[in-house]
Formats: sequence, structure tokens, C-alpha cells
Amino acid sequence: MQFSRREMLGLSGFGLGQLAVADLSGGSLFGAGDAGSTSNVPIYGDLKARTTHFPAQAKAVIQLVQNGGPSQMDLFDPKPELTRLAGKPHPDGVEIHQPNNENKLLPSPLKFRKYGECGMDVSEALPHVSTIVDDLCFVRSMHTEHNNHLEGLNMLLTCKIFPGRPVMGAWISYALGTENQNLPAYVVLRDPDGYTVGGKQLWANAYLPALYQGVEFSTRGAPIHHLNPPASLPPGAQRANLDFLQKLNAAHLRNRPGESELEARIENFELAARMQLEAPSVLDLSGETKATKKLYGLEDPSTSKYGTRCLMARRLVESGVRFVQVTTSPGQPWDHHSDIRGGMNKIAKETDQGATALIQDLNARGLLDSTIVMWAGEFGRLPTTQNGKGRDHNRNAFTLWFAGGGFKPGLIYGETDDFGYKSVVNRVSVPDMIATVCHQLGLDHRQIQFPHSGRFETPADVTVTGAQPVGDLLSSSVHTS
Repeated sequence: MQFSRREMLGLSGFGLGQLAVADLSGGSLFGAGDAGSTSNVPIYGDLKARTTHFPAQAKAVIQLVQNGGPSQMDLFDPKPELTRLAGKPHPDGVEIHQPNNENKLLPSPLKFRKYGECGMDVSEALPHVSTIVDDLCFVRSMHTEHNNHLEGLNMLLTCKIFPGRPVMGAWISYALGTENQNLPAYVVLRDPDGYTVGGKQLWANAYLPALYQGVEFSTRGAPIHHLNPPASLPPGAQRANLDFLQKLNAAHLRNRPGESELEARIENFELAARMQLEAPSVLDLSGETKATKKLYGLEDPSTSKYGTRCLMARRLVESGVRFVQVTTSPGQPWDHHSDIRGGMNKIAKETDQGATALIQDLNARGLLDSTIVMWAGEFGRLPTTQNGKGRDHNRNAFTLWFAGGGFKPGLIYGETDDFGYKSVVNRVSVPDMIATVCHQLGLDHRQIQFPHSGRFETPADVTVTGAQPVGDLLSSSVHTS
């Protein structure tokens, strides 16, 4: 299904229902015009598997969202100056976000060692990640634009601090479609005990058609809520109902040709029916080996919930899902304003083994080369004290890591200053990060365009940010045509 530009300009913000259609015949992607151009920019309202702008290094993304703001100088970026000058003021002062801050340098309470051939520094909080550093691409020089959690998460996922823009998963689903007509292109795996700050806003489609928003799969009970028919229905009743509804909708559509919303609604019902058959089997872990379950920490109550979501993420990309988003526990579990050591050890223990197992498992199955794994929070922490033993938010520096998908393994990129307060060498912005992920999927982020409010929007808002892929992070050169 392809919409005319007139239709789209007139229907900005139309609703298509949450579940997507998936007619997977091929089709070409976007024209070669610059962002903002109105020429040769087809607009899509389906999930057909589409060709890329240039050869792709990866075909899927697993986004491990570390909500709360992990502390860079307590995980991946040790700073001896914090120990040497402990208790003394930061020479230039720091941005204060919340009360009970003091301009006194706080050394990390966690011990560091160098690991792997790359010599990456990892703290004792992450004993599992420390074993795979040569498979990871670390970016120590990230920076962002806001110190609040929700605004920071909006920035990380949409490239803007304000709500109302599609998240990265929605853009990528829009651009590439899906490889499996029986599953959504974009799946969200959250903690079943609750949402992080922002809730469903973190997988919103915004002004893109609604079929590009994330679909929540549950790790507890039914994989997809309200998907299965009521137990009271006799066998075949739901299929008969769907067939009857299909006839009514088809008759209605014949009288209203080109009505895209109705077309999508018809296909959404059919996708939901197909998902009843495939989704439960994809998320059924009973067939996984005891060794695999142990690898992900499913036998330990402290690691099993996050490990389960990471294992499900592997199974989903293995089944053709394009984008999987995994969050940590509810709220902001990396948010340590009062006790950096105690809080850090708790959330690190919950997530360290599952994230590591995901990389090892993908690698063992030959999936890591074609899958981008991204581990990132919304910002970092200050080098100074809050409430005696904690750290406040810091937008000026944080660390993230990638694995697979053509990112250089064993790379340590960028530097912060002597205190870990600001990124100073090879600084990487969030828009540049989004552009880089798109590039590895074979997408020129400038050419992924959608009309909204009188302009053509792009994933990294390139006309404002000037975002471009960071070639130094990649194993092959950046495509420039």
C-alpha cells in the first residue's frame, strides 16, 4: 500500500491501529532527493520488506535501554583524578540538577581492571560484560541535551527532548518493513512489573502511521495481551468471525477505493490472527537447552527477568523481527542519587549476565554480524557528590556500547576530561548515533522522509542537527553517494 503525497499531507496523524500488516513482496525504497525535497519520496503505509539505499551490514537491531542514567565513571570510564582530589571542589564547577549537591569530587567506590586485548576498563559491577569487551565497540564520548529522565530518553530514542517524534524503532520499521509477515516489525519487551518513566511514549510512532509503533510482548502469561480468543468460543468461531468481517470490510472498501485507513484495518485483523499461531511458539522458551537458560541466568531470581527478555530478543530477531527494544526494571533503576555503590551493584547484577549472554548467543548462532546490539542510557552522572555517596544527572558525558552489525569490535572511542564530566575528544551526539545505526542497516538517514507540519521529517532531523554517521566506529567505510 502506498499513499499519494496529497493523501499524506491531508491525513497527517491518521490512525491505523496498533498491529501491522505484512505483505512481504519487495519494493524499492526512497528517492535520492535531499531531506526536505518533495521529489521522488514515496510514502508507505505497510510493512513490505523494502530494499535499502545501499548494501546493509545488518538487518536487525536489539536496543537495550538502560533507563536511569548509568554512571560512566563507575562502569567504563575510570578517573584517577577523582581519587587523587577526593573531596576537593571541581575547579570549574558543574551543572547542578537537583538539591543536596556539593561541588566535591567523589571517587568511584568500585574497583576497575583492564580486560581483553583492547585493554578496556570495566568496573567490578560488570563481571560478565568484562569477559566480552573484545566483541564490543565502546563510545566514551557521548553527550546529550537534557538532564531530566524523560527528556533524556526522548532524546536518546527520537533525537529531540520533546515528545511528538517517532522513536528509532518506528523509523526503522517504516523504512525497512519486516521479514516475517506473522510478527510485528517492532517489538517491545519491558519488565512485566511496570513501565519506565514515559511509559508507552518510549515506543511511539508519533506522526508515522500507527502500524510502526512498538508492539508490547509480555514475558509473563500470554505473549500478547488480548490476542487469543475467549475460551468460551467454539473451535473455528473466531476464524468465521474474521472471514465475515473481511467480507464486510472488502465490500466497504470497493465503494471507497484508496481508503488507506480501512485497508490497513483489514490487514491488521489478519495479522492478529496469524500472530496467534506464531507469536506463542517464538516466545516459548521450553525448547531452549538447559545450558542456554543457564547462560542467560534464568535459574537465578535476581537475573531471570532481564535474562528472559534478552533471550526472547534473540528469538525474535532470529524469527525475522526488525527491531526489538528491551528496557530494564520499572522506573529509573540506574538513577543513583544517594548510594552509587549499592544501587549500581543491584541493577548491574540484574542486567549484566543477560546482556552478555545475548552477545555470546548471537555470536554462537551466527547472528551477531547481522544484528546491531546497542546498550545505552539517557545520560551519565556527575563527578561530584550528592547526598554524600550519590551522583546527580549529567548531560555532558556518558558511555554506550555497540556489538555486531559491522561496528568495530574491541574499539574504545572518544574521551572525557580528567574528571569524566564532559566529552572532549571525538564527541558523538545522539543524532550522529542514530544516523550511524541507520547507515549500518543500509539506510541513508537523510532519505528516510515523512511529511509532517509542512516539512519532511527525518530520523535524526538532519536539516537541524547536521547528523552524519560516525565512520570511525565502523569496520567498513561510510557509504557516501
